[in-house]
Amino acid sequence: MLPWLTGQGAADPGRVHTEGRMARAAIEEAREQVATLLGARSREVVFTSGGTEAVNAAVWGATRARPGAAVVCAAVEHSAVRDASHRHAPVVEPAVDGWGRVRVEAVVELDPSQLALVHCQWGNHEVGTLQPVAEVVAWAREHGLLTHVDAAAAAGHAVVDFDGLGADLLSVSAHKLGGPKGVGALVVRRGLRLDPFIVGGEQERARRGGMENVPAIVGFGAAAAALAGDAGSRLRSEADQARTRTDGLAAALTAMDGVRRYGDAWRRLPHIVCVGVEGIEAEAVLLGLDQAGIAAHSGSACSSESLEPSPVLEAMGVDAERSLRLSVGWSTTDDDVGACVAALPGVVERLRALR
Repeated sequence: MLPWLTGQGAADPGRVHTEGRMARAAIEEAREQVATLLGARSREVVFTSGGTEAVNAAVWGATRARPGAAVVCAAVEHSAVRDASHRHAPVVEPAVDGWGRVRVEAVVELDPSQLALVHCQWGNHEVGTLQPVAEVVAWAREHGLLTHVDAAAAAGHAVVDFDGLGADLLSVSAHKLGGPKGVGALVVRRGLRLDPFIVGGEQERARRGGMENVPAIVGFGAAAAALAGDAGSRLRSEADQARTRTDGLAAALTAMDGVRRYGDAWRRLPHIVCVGVEGIEAEAVLLGLDQAGIAAHSGSACSSESLEPSPVLEAMGVDAERSLRLSVGWSTTDDDVGACVAALPGVVERLRALR
């Protein structure tokens, strides 16, 4: 990213001079890199300011195509998906099971003639449970409905094959897979034309107006290329390591009194584990871990300032106010995991003593 933050990076990719063409070439190389990681064609990738914008663009375009029709959006979807859907259309919430997985039978019993868009995330961002995305997309395609898949939690941690899935729209965020903050992508199926969410220019083939963030896009492409290189061997290796570490975390944490695991322990994203800690508010546990040098969270990554219980855990029928979400990434070591396992019992014991 560094060369594009100074000097040549100041050029407008839409200009025909040499500097502009260099910037354009860098963007298109990154587009190909991201497309390869996601199993898509490069022309299907639309760069955005992040996953949240990509989600809003998907909902905006789909609901404009069928005004007044409803959107299928389970309570376990990310807040960006839920909020955007409620803003633009009536929402139908299919039931989920105790692992946080959408019940396919609750989707297929809906009346397709009343629907504009069907959401189904690839994997849950709080508890890691993989969703029946292939089944939901297949049903929607059979009935001519548009589908959107939020793959922000999955991309870079699990194999994502957009073309093989057959979805219409897929959103991702670069920072979730080791890229820079402030850039993401909406993948739009070839041939699908929707009204752009951001207008004011012909950038991104008239699908998203505004000057491209060249340094961030280049960084996004570099992260995608690192994961997709050697036929995705690094992605698979990292996923195996992440599953081993989160399995170890889960085993150690659930061995403690009053700690329960949430989500599917088997069909899940490899890098996320979520537990409930009985009798102690989540914020107190997070602060105690922070003092021990452990950065953790409770609930969605976009809900740090919210005091509301987790809608995901509420939909699952579990305690929504005492969750602890731990995730590992490309830079996580076994020592990091060991430090967390060593720190949490002491934090919990002190807090329970205070109670």
